[in-house]
Amino acid sequence: MPDPAFDCTACGACCACFRVDFHPSCGEAQGGLVPEGFYDELNPAIARMRGTDHVSPRCLALCGTIGQAVRCVIYDERPDPCREFEAGSPACLRARRRHGLPE
Repeated sequence: MPDPAFDCTACGACCACFRVDFHPSCGEAQGGLVPEGFYDELNPAIARMRGTDHVSPRCLALCGTIGQAVRCVIYDERPDPCREFEAGSPACLRARRRHGLPE
């Protein structure tokens, strides 16, 4: 259960901090939900959200200003790692620190 103390729609730090890899079967090209154009199939076992492997990562699906107001333009079709990410988790706090947001 997400921590109610953290409002993800006013944060977005995780979407601009981590590489997002998932199985290609989660992508639209193979019958999954993640829309084409938002990910690249790197090999038969790994697909990656575009923008998340840059030096300064920022997921292509993230719109808005980190720490103010953000949204995922493919929220209902996002990959499993995004669905499993927990607000208030150690990884969340690490992402917030990287963007200078309060913990």
